[in-house]
Amino acid sequence: LIGQVTEYFTSYSYWPTQSITDAGVTGPATVIIQGLGVGMISTVFPVLIIVATILGCDALAGEYGIAMAAVGMLSTLGVTLATDAYGPVADNAGGIAEMAELEERVRETTDALDALGNTTAATGKGFAIGSAVLTALSLLAAFKSKAGIDIVDIGEPIVLSGALIGAMLPFLFAALTMLSVQKAAGAIIIEVRRQFAEIPGLREGTAEADSDKCVAISTQSSVEEMILPGLYAVLSPITVGFLIGPKCLTGLLAGAIASGMMLAIMMANAGGAWDNSKKYIEIEGAKGGKGTDTHKACVVGDTVGDPFKDTSGPALNILIKLMSIISLTVAPLMEDMSEWDFWYYGLIPLGVMLIGTYFVYYFFWREIADITADVGSSPPPPVAPVETGTTPA
Repeated sequence: LIGQVTEYFTSYSYWPTQSITDAGVTGPATVIIQGLGVGMISTVFPVLIIVATILGCDALAGEYGIAMAAVGMLSTLGVTLATDAYGPVADNAGGIAEMAELEERVRETTDALDALGNTTAATGKGFAIGSAVLTALSLLAAFKSKAGIDIVDIGEPIVLSGALIGAMLPFLFAALTMLSVQKAAGAIIIEVRRQFAEIPGLREGTAEADSDKCVAISTQSSVEEMILPGLYAVLSPITVGFLIGPKCLTGLLAGAIASGMMLAIMMANAGGAWDNSKKYIEIEGAKGGKGTDTHKACVVGDTVGDPFKDTSGPALNILIKLMSIISLTVAPLMEDMSEWDFWYYGLIPLGVMLIGTYFVYYFFWREIADITADVGSSPPPPVAPVETGTTPA
């Protein structure tokens, strides 16, 4: 069911993705707005499906039934991996065809496969977030049992405070990963501009670019930029659990599960829909085909959608599961612990997070490269003078 819903919202055969292409007629801004709207509304049906699954399994076999449902979704791992792997394979096949300057019909075939790959990738991400929610719910029940928590009242200020913190964490995590993508992309752009300026014959096509340098920048950035999200994901549950108490941590996990699910589904589906709105023009020739202003607007949407569906969205599944597992690991230390009992222990992971934040800022974020500097670019052509005596339109 989740796969069917995902296909409807991300395939260009259906209205949601076609509506994004239609919005491109009025420019890239409306493409972004329409894509965000499609992504947000696409969360409705998966949430209803997951809720029905949780309630049905709980009615049949309680928390054990929910755990078995999570195992059932995880048992489709082979299919999920296949659908996830298909997209990058088809995308890279298109890239190879383009770099090898193969005939146009080959590129048309790989474009069609790539469009299908965007839908299968979004479907795989839907499976992943569904299983992550069910797994995290089972881990949350195990945490409550280990920590000796019988009843959690969402009306309690401490529990509600934890839920608010937990709902914020997926947005913080997604923001950090998206900013990392922008930073790495900017560094690669600067390197490409430098090579165009310094390597003779590169603009004319008679020399080869140093692609290894761009790969090295991307690889190094991916390692550096994961320090901060990793710190927050691991230490946030420990900090809240010891600084305030296990009930606040229970609220944090519940808030992170709810917020993370919505954000992950929205990002995965919006990114796939943006990508296929561009493919709709390139493959089917909609709105005038390639090279039109509508196509350029949808390319902008595709550029925004890539970090949505390939970086921040999938990372939220890891965040939800990791925080739940970390909480379950430290749960025996919080057994029968009341709020604020050992608040001084919570200052240790909090201090580590603050020191790590300063470390990352000082070494990796302090000096931001100027990506607006046009390295080696030629000056713009002079603007032709406007003839006098003409009537303005």
